[in-house]
Amino acid sequence: MARDVQFTFDCADPAALAAFWAEALGYRLQAPPPGFDSWEQALDAFGVPPERRNDAAAVIDPDGSRPRLFFQRVPEGKQAKNRVHLDVRAAPGLDGQARMAALEAEAERLVSHGATRLQRHEPEPPLAAGHIVMADPEGNEFCPD
Repeated sequence: MARDVQFTFDCADPAALAAFWAEALGYRLQAPPPGFDSWEQALDAFGVPPERRNDAAAVIDPDGSRPRLFFQRVPEGKQAKNRVHLDVRAAPGLDGQARMAALEAEAERLVSHGATRLQRHEPEPPLAAGHIVMADPEGNEFCPD
């Protein structure tokens, strides 16, 4: 049986990282539970103290077809290279210089939202189409691909 999937990020600032990934992927912040006009209103009703209100955040695909991303605060910082990373499909159907130009444009856009550019890999046909390695605002590697 097929299952839905959610990607979970351990992080220091769930709200900020959720906002970054919402921008990067065209997602939106998850709405508060039914019956509440805002997360602040819901958290007040649930008795969540102010210092715990950034313990978690989530973003969702507006169309509901792609996975939810969940961000949870953890006390430790990032320790090493990710074993799994997201590829942001920014140049579907393109190859060569057209592909790399689309990836460069996406990399510039993401840098303007807090990402860091790490490395560019040139196309090496027939197997390597080229990509750019980046890090989100907390150092998690990902690739415009």
